[in-house]
Amino acid sequence: MLPTARRDSSFLDACRRRPVPHTPVWFMRQAGRSLPEYREARGGIPILEACTIPDLIVEITMQPVRRYAVDAAIFFSDIVVPLKAVGVDLDIKPGVGPVIADPIRDAAAVDRLRPLEPGDVPYAAEAVRSLTGELGDIPLIGFAGAPFTLASYLIEGGPSKNHERTKAMMYGEPELWARLLDRLSDIAIAYLKVQVEAGARAIQVFDSWVGGVSPADYRASVLPHSKKIFTAMEEYDVPRIHFGVGTGELLGLMGEAGADVVGVDWRVPLDDAVHRVEAGKALQGNLDPAILLAPWEVVEARAREILAQGRTAEGHVFNLGHGVLPNTDPGVLARLADLVHAESTR
Repeated sequence: MLPTARRDSSFLDACRRRPVPHTPVWFMRQAGRSLPEYREARGGIPILEACTIPDLIVEITMQPVRRYAVDAAIFFSDIVVPLKAVGVDLDIKPGVGPVIADPIRDAAAVDRLRPLEPGDVPYAAEAVRSLTGELGDIPLIGFAGAPFTLASYLIEGGPSKNHERTKAMMYGEPELWARLLDRLSDIAIAYLKVQVEAGARAIQVFDSWVGGVSPADYRASVLPHSKKIFTAMEEYDVPRIHFGVGTGELLGLMGEAGADVVGVDWRVPLDDAVHRVEAGKALQGNLDPAILLAPWEVVEARAREILAQGRTAEGHVFNLGHGVLPNTDPGVLARLADLVHAESTR
């Protein structure tokens, strides 16, 4: 049974910069390897297969909601799921990440990247419909990968530290780059629409690798495609969150892309981020996930600092500055969620 104390819309209200009874909290990657029940539920099922089994998606999405007093659930999937669904030959290798069998590096390969149709991801719609019934008033966040990050995986063939081939295409073949990102933005839009039309009440776009580009390059070569996604989702009137890693110099531009909430990683204090992001935006973040491995007194002190900094924002959703680390103690996350509510209750 879900605690009735969470059955409010504090998450949605904070995203919309409305008054809230307490600061809402959820954790990126709250459903995942840090939970023993997640490991048991998945068993030996490969991650990409797990993301296509509706009952398993529902169970894994619900696990942290049962454990923690979180104010939102995040749909269990992976940013490369829609790429797999449109025929990209890829796999997620343990300890490595997404690996692309035939990287996209020329016009012919870009032309083979077809649009995503709702029928490509029936499991997503089915799982979201089931989740909205189980969650009741707790909002479900749908998500998709941002065009730059998806492009980086497709061009590099897997994770990359320097994104050499990605940037080479962006700098040297700008028309081809724009075509690729335009197709990827359409795929992200289609995947998000499936989730929202099935009942997701907010969306988050993850741009894990975009912190590797300069503000000028972001504005010229990335922002138009991210903006396309947020503009397309505007008609649904659900809060739109934009999150990236290492994006301290890009926060203002990420706000310009059109999201209602800008996610801030742990490198920038929230009260500093307030001045980097244009008015009319809420902020999300931003406890360093590694702090959760420190003694509780440290976690408590840092969480209070972030809550104080968050009060300078027009709206604040407490979260980590990136995803929950696999060796995090679930008990610490439970205490943290309770602390956030207790310290911020009005």
